[in-house]
Amino acid sequence: MRPDPWPAAPDLPRPVIMDQRWSDAVFLHWRIPEPVAARYMPPGVAPDTFDGSAWVGLVGFRMRSAGLGQGPGVPYFGTFTEINVRLYSREPDGTRGVVFLSLDASRLAVVLTARAAGIPYVWSRTGFLNGLAWDPAGHVHRSSGYAVRRFRGGAGSDFTVVPKLDAEATDPLSVHLTARFGLHYRFRGRTLYVPNTHSAWPLYQAEVTVLEDQLVRAAGIDVAGPPASVLYSPGVHTRFGRPRALARPAGGLPPAGAQA
Repeated sequence: MRPDPWPAAPDLPRPVIMDQRWSDAVFLHWRIPEPVAARYMPPGVAPDTFDGSAWVGLVGFRMRSAGLGQGPGVPYFGTFTEINVRLYSREPDGTRGVVFLSLDASRLAVVLTARAAGIPYVWSRTGFLNGLAWDPAGHVHRSSGYAVRRFRGGAGSDFTVVPKLDAEATDPLSVHLTARFGLHYRFRGRTLYVPNTHSAWPLYQAEVTVLEDQLVRAAGIDVAGPPASVLYSPGVHTRFGRPRALARPAGGLPPAGAQA
């Protein structure tokens, strides 16, 4: 098994194929049974569990200045709001990743290009919600959130949190859910891994003030009650490297989440 630098980012395979900035990220996560997550894993990877559970995330952020290679961001098309539903994966050698069930975005050209490459983008009307909230003591706090409505099917989501900027999130679960440096997905019969790199998320605990979601259920997963983890980050700068194909599965996987 190769050395595992987790939770630090591993070296990025060259060449750099894309450069992006992610800002105002909101992470909502629920526990789900591992067999439920396993149904969505591409061949060769298994759910990456923590504390005996798999996790499903509803994540919103603002894509800023996305560009090809290390060049400048593409005007208009490189800046948009994205809301995704995601699970967490692990390869036999321990490489951790994300498996996206859906990614909602408002740029049709981006959606069509990504779908052609096998990434499950959905064309939607999306928005970033930035405002103020008052606590019971009358103190004012900044809130951040997202709204999405799909043009087909009508599923949507509205969620807003108030970040607790005096409460850094450095606990093992928060790291497990955010120290993710690649994407696993199936394309033309093979499982691919697209690596990325970025500095550690500056993470803060947050409190949900609005949550009306249909996207997790639209992805085929039922969750109940409030999310078990609520996080906010002002963002990171990230780069993506050359994809690789996983070897055909042969034998079992090591226990997922062993470091948890």
